[in-house]
Amino acid sequence: MDPENLLKILPDPVRHRVEPYFDALEVMTSVKDPKVLASLGPASVRGLVFQRGKQGQPTLIPATHDAYFDWSYPSDQPEMLELYRRAKEGQWNGETYLPWATDVDPLDPEVPVIPEHFLNFDAFEEFGVKLDARERAQLRADMLAWQLSQFLHGEQGALLAAAQVTEAVQFFDGKLYGATQVVDEARHVEVFHRYLDTKLEKLYQINDNLFVIIDALMGDSRWDMKFLGMQIMVEGLALGAFGTLYKLTKEPLLKELLRNVIQDEARHVHYGVLALREHVNHHLGEGERREREDWAFEVAVLMRNRFRAYEVYEEWFEHKLTRKQWQHVVDTSPGMQEFRHVMFSRLVPNLREIGLLSDRIRPHYDRVGLLRYMEGKAAHEVTGDQMLAELDGRPQLSAA
Repeated sequence: MDPENLLKILPDPVRHRVEPYFDALEVMTSVKDPKVLASLGPASVRGLVFQRGKQGQPTLIPATHDAYFDWSYPSDQPEMLELYRRAKEGQWNGETYLPWATDVDPLDPEVPVIPEHFLNFDAFEEFGVKLDARERAQLRADMLAWQLSQFLHGEQGALLAAAQVTEAVQFFDGKLYGATQVVDEARHVEVFHRYLDTKLEKLYQINDNLFVIIDALMGDSRWDMKFLGMQIMVEGLALGAFGTLYKLTKEPLLKELLRNVIQDEARHVHYGVLALREHVNHHLGEGERREREDWAFEVAVLMRNRFRAYEVYEEWFEHKLTRKQWQHVVDTSPGMQEFRHVMFSRLVPNLREIGLLSDRIRPHYDRVGLLRYMEGKAAHEVTGDQMLAELDGRPQLSAA
């Protein structure tokens, strides 16, 4: 029997219990490449089935990689060295640099944390769910808390991955730059957690799909896979998400926080492009390149599904809507559509730039609606200042 038809005939309490496992099975069976399945499969079981990230205790993820020492200290990557200089000049103190005294009321209609049209409230009514003005404001505030919680969890993953990459990367100038990224990620963890803790007073658990990606990357012994996963995939998609939220929010503290984080993240993704462009195109065999190409596609699909906010659904609507109905609400909400558009407009050009968008894989991106982003600007073609100017609607300076 088709799983969708089976779910329809189950009693509601049973259906609510088993729906997440059907989703997990769908994710795992959608991976066709055996090498990609070997990479993501164990992490998928830990994250989607056993929900290791939601057990209320620290998660132990075995990590194995070679630490690469070079005792000659070469200056071997001029572009990375320039990024290192920019990163040193761009450091900021999260405690004193942001206006933490700002009073934040996430329910204040005069200073909306995210706008009314962010969610498709008409779809709720079509499914028989009516929300008054205060409930709508609270739901929008919870959606923001969920998004920032996932940003926070992703930044912790980036913090640990950046430390691993700094050990493993084989460019000495890359090690110098990587050290600044470790500091950046620690600062991002600090400021996102402080905002959630003191302003929104709410923290959501890590999304299962995000846990799968972090779990798989932390245990992978290959330095370039850590680069691909964190610098290109997670950081690239996060950069797009930060930009969308920066553009939408009217809350001044959050806007200033995101302004500074965007500057850092633009450097991080640029670093990933520089490190992987030559490696993928000139130092990998065809089989290795194809594996990374397939892996990037599967993770892109996972990341697209990540932003369906099932954790909010479970809190608000688990006994009022099916997961499919909630998925429809999320997928048709203007704010979430904008998130997906901007995220993938940042990601896909970077995959093209580093050589992981060949003629072989492009039909797969086309099938899921992502190929339309291929011709955009890659990370080395746009700075943080240019991104912010675009988001603010200001004239942009040409790239240096």
